Amino acid sequence: MTTSFQPASLRAALLGPLRGTVLELGPGTGVNLPYYAPGVTWIGVEPDARRRARLATAVARRGGGGEVLAGRAERLDVPAHSVDAVVATFVLCSVDDVTAALAEIRRVLRPGARYVLAEHVAAPEGSWVRRGQDGWARASRWFGAQCRPNRSIGPAIERAGFALAEVHRFVVPGPLGAGIPHLAGAAVCPADTGKGTTS
Repeated sequence: MTTSFQPASLRAALLGPLRGTVLELGPGTGVNLPYYAPGVTWIGVEPDARRRARLATAVARRGGGGEVLAGRAERLDVPAHSVDAVVATFVLCSVDDVTAALAEIRRVLRPGARYVLAEHVAAPEGSWVRRGQDGWARASRWFGAQCRPNRSIGPAIERAGFALAEVHRFVVPGPLGAGIPHLAGAAVCPADTGKGTTS
């Protein structure tokens, strides 16, 4: 599921400072485009054909160029160590393989570059919010949404070898008064290009 950051000021704070070549995964119809600096060279990888058509229009309207590619986060047709930042907002809930997607993000980033993210994340185990997330993760397959809000995204990012930085944790109101936990911020790709892990 692709949507915008909440709140908008956080989205502006995370995307506005990015420079150079920025690869955005699952940009949808381009909700994040207005928040990038004018000089950014933007590349978007969007798996949905209908969204790609609308995205191409949004990119043309933005000016300054941009490239829209078909593909999925788990297998990017982008050279290794070729981008200055990767942006993925509300993407890891819908990928088939979180580990593979994070490995690809790390592969395409230049050492020391940033992976900027915003995700809804798993509520504490045993809570009624978590039970609701588990139920939605099962039911979403029937609706073609493939949204799994019960994933523990933070630990997965750290296991992929990233160092979380500028992390913001916040709660967004959900159905029946539920508070849905979110994680937003940046993860730094280590200068060491080898596969690293953290506990």
